[in-house]
Amino acid sequence: MCGIPLGVLDLVPVPSGSTAAEALQHSIDLARQTEAFGYARYWFAEHHLNPGVAGTSPAVVIALTASATSTIRLGSGAVQLGHRTALSTVEEFGLIDALYPGRLDLGLGRPAGRPELPAGEGAPPVTPVVDGYAPNGLRIPARFSFAHLLGHPRVALQQKLLNLPGAQPQDYGEQVDDLLALLRGEYRSPEGVEAHAVPGEGADVQVWILGSSGGVSAQTAGRNGLRFAANYHVSPASVLEAAEGYRAAFKPSAELERPYLTVSADVVVAEDEEKARELATGYAPWVRGIRTAEGAIPYPTPAEARALPWSDADRDLVADRVETRFVGSARTVADHLERLQEATGADELLITTITHRHEDRVRSYRLLAEEWRRRGRVDEVAVSPRP
Repeated sequence: MCGIPLGVLDLVPVPSGSTAAEALQHSIDLARQTEAFGYARYWFAEHHLNPGVAGTSPAVVIALTASATSTIRLGSGAVQLGHRTALSTVEEFGLIDALYPGRLDLGLGRPAGRPELPAGEGAPPVTPVVDGYAPNGLRIPARFSFAHLLGHPRVALQQKLLNLPGAQPQDYGEQVDDLLALLRGEYRSPEGVEAHAVPGEGADVQVWILGSSGGVSAQTAGRNGLRFAANYHVSPASVLEAAEGYRAAFKPSAELERPYLTVSADVVVAEDEEKARELATGYAPWVRGIRTAEGAIPYPTPAEARALPWSDADRDLVADRVETRFVGSARTVADHLERLQEATGADELLITTITHRHEDRVRSYRLLAEEWRRRGRVDEVAVSPRP
């Protein structure tokens, strides 16, 4: 199982006491350094109304980062379809591809505020999970319910601010079909009128679908023969369902003959277990902000995190995310990642790491890359950062 590439998923976190501008500068620097460490791709997430996250527009941050890097693939993880059109998305990425051809990943996600539903009837059998663990020991917690967020005032506010008054989002599958047709130069309206996105048409981009279950996203990726990213870091309970649902729905395409899967994981690596646990202290209150719909808070220092009020209800709210974060030495974390790859059959792994200090985040990615290379998981690469 050698040659499993690692990628980066960056939310552009804003540490406490810092600014969005500093967070963006740190993310661009991290992209430069992870390129040197040998990571295969660098994706930016899209989030809105989160005080602790500056990644609101993947296309803009990709464009800024492209000029600071040269070989690493850059992409969205993911552009949220629903409050934008297929045409605007193709044109945005077409503009970037015109200047940096052959380096872009267009990752597509469903609209924010609309939790993905399970596949339902006809879903493939899921790998057995016994007492919260897959057969190889990967932690698979109980499914977290987002029902408390449906109709939440802040979720409703986000939808109001993102969408034009009276606008209705297009069916996700239809929107992906339109986007692919525009990229291929094959778009026709029901009346037979052609549309050509320039720039955009013929852009050399890899299209990915991101999803958290075996439902709509996995089915859309599979039937179109696209690459798929399963979100263990967001929804660990349904990662096996997502992987199996995608493979069951897959149909070969001109781009892919077989399914191609990456799986995300939250990771913190340090020189030893104790140091890694200390760096990871701020994660639980940060996730709590997201799951209460208040938004991710500026990422706290370990001391600030310990001083925040905390209850049993808070602990239950974030337990699945905390239990499935891989924290420790490079050897410990690499063991966990190998287990995740084995359980899901992933072709790649996508690593997201958040710490309060930028230098700790860079070090985490460096230590992991060195250990991954030592195990023969990727081709030999230099691991010293650029000056």
